[in-house]
Amino acid sequence: MATSGNRSFWGWGNEGAGPDASQIEGIQKTLESRFAISLERKAAPRVEDLSLRAPRVQPPGSLAPLCSEAPGDRAGHHYGKSYRDVVRGFHGEFPSPPDHVARPTSEADVVALLDWCADARIAAIPYGGGSSVVGGVETAPQGDWQGVISLDLGELSRVLEIDRTSRAARIQAGICGPALEDALRPHGLTLRHFPQSFEFSTLGGWIATRGGGHYATLYTHIDDFVESLRVVTPTGPIESRRLPGSGAGPSPDRLFIGSEGILGVITEAWMRLQDRPTFRAGTSVRFVGDDGFFRGAEAIRTLSQAGLYPANCRLLDAAEALTSGAGDGTHAVLVLGFESADHALDAWMERALECCRDAGGEAPEGAGGTRRTETSSGGGDREGAAGAWRKAFLQAPYVRDALVSLGVIAETFETAITWDRFPEFHRQVMGATQDAVTRICGTGSVACRFTHVYPDGPAPYYSVLAPSKPGSELSQWAEIKAAASEALIAAGGTITHHHAVGRDHRPAGYDVQRPEGFARALRAVKRELDPAGVLNPGVLIDP
Repeated sequence: MATSGNRSFWGWGNEGAGPDASQIEGIQKTLESRFAISLERKAAPRVEDLSLRAPRVQPPGSLAPLCSEAPGDRAGHHYGKSYRDVVRGFHGEFPSPPDHVARPTSEADVVALLDWCADARIAAIPYGGGSSVVGGVETAPQGDWQGVISLDLGELSRVLEIDRTSRAARIQAGICGPALEDALRPHGLTLRHFPQSFEFSTLGGWIATRGGGHYATLYTHIDDFVESLRVVTPTGPIESRRLPGSGAGPSPDRLFIGSEGILGVITEAWMRLQDRPTFRAGTSVRFVGDDGFFRGAEAIRTLSQAGLYPANCRLLDAAEALTSGAGDGTHAVLVLGFESADHALDAWMERALECCRDAGGEAPEGAGGTRRTETSSGGGDREGAAGAWRKAFLQAPYVRDALVSLGVIAETFETAITWDRFPEFHRQVMGATQDAVTRICGTGSVACRFTHVYPDGPAPYYSVLAPSKPGSELSQWAEIKAAASEALIAAGGTITHHHAVGRDHRPAGYDVQRPEGFARALRAVKRELDPAGVLNPGVLIDP
């Protein structure tokens, strides 16, 4: 995997990072063999070849130093990083770039930028790390606007204060995952929130989208870590009181957690922290047979209801295990791990393996012993099937860029469902999605893994790989996406577990799932806090 320090304007991560030419050739040959097809690789775009529309508005002199109209900035902030975004960027399609990318350096700058937008009828799209996979930061807002800016919080990126006694810190919203952990490490602390986008996503983005982290149980969502928030709205700042808990009416924090930038711009937050783990134990468990995935699910249900709270509890079906290198395609694999900053974990692992064996799972002899170590993120064993899965998990966004260059549809969607409904839900969603893939693309595969598990149900995560017809990638993707979304909503699941709503999950998903009374209340809050409607128009509700 090559590395570079400049962000890609069309794909994931840094320019030049990801699979090199020989690795892409290997991926190509593997897929050609698997699907009995021939693939052709196309060259990635260059920023110097772009032809962007001229900016339609100019900032006032006082704000001009904060704003950039450089082509790379404007193209790089046009989209997020969904499959649809990457395909359009790969083909050089940037029809609605932001007129400017604004980078405030203080809260006062945020206020001034929002005032300008309200006065001049300019839409403002809050932007953290740009890793949205649901159209949440796309600069093509609904409505009639004089212009649009991408409001990049990247300059607000410091840890301002640490309360070691209470294990909490006051942190600016624009800080990315690695910088945040680097600042906490000398104090022996961690936020312990590691989404797949960790390297290129921000604290404010995690909060605004109710993002989920790498850990599979207990503290799975950013919600669990928010102690208080400070938010700049177009009508003034709002700051909640910092408390360990409160029963004083509806939570003001909950109003903004998951609001996706439509109510205000999160500028900082007090976050609950944890001691950095030093004890770890991990292994993998095989579930062989046609019903292996369902027996693995039963093991996880028992395990999650036992209150063991493993850090990693990823169940991969046979196809997912094959793709990630964690298995050979003949059996399901459970990647299991525990961690603690306080105690050895042998008893927890022993009980978890007992649950797995009761469901027919097979674990290596002597697996899962505790070891002492210190790394930036936990989650169990780094070798064998567990290590292979983790490596594939971290490289997946870069690999997707390579798949786009080969004309392969590579999409994921995630949901959650209660345990009693899971078996039938899974059959319906898998069946509908695989039927759509075969009908639309002729061939392709659908795989599933659990990303998070709760005592009352799992969060299944489905992956689609299929060859596309040149020039029809997005229309084919849209048909598959619609079929999958319709199936999971009809079967009782949620349209999203941790990827947010954005523009892509409306209206067929979120608008159906959301109670109408709540929709009216949300619109009323939007009118009160953002009277001109400048913040992220079209996300969550209509402008």
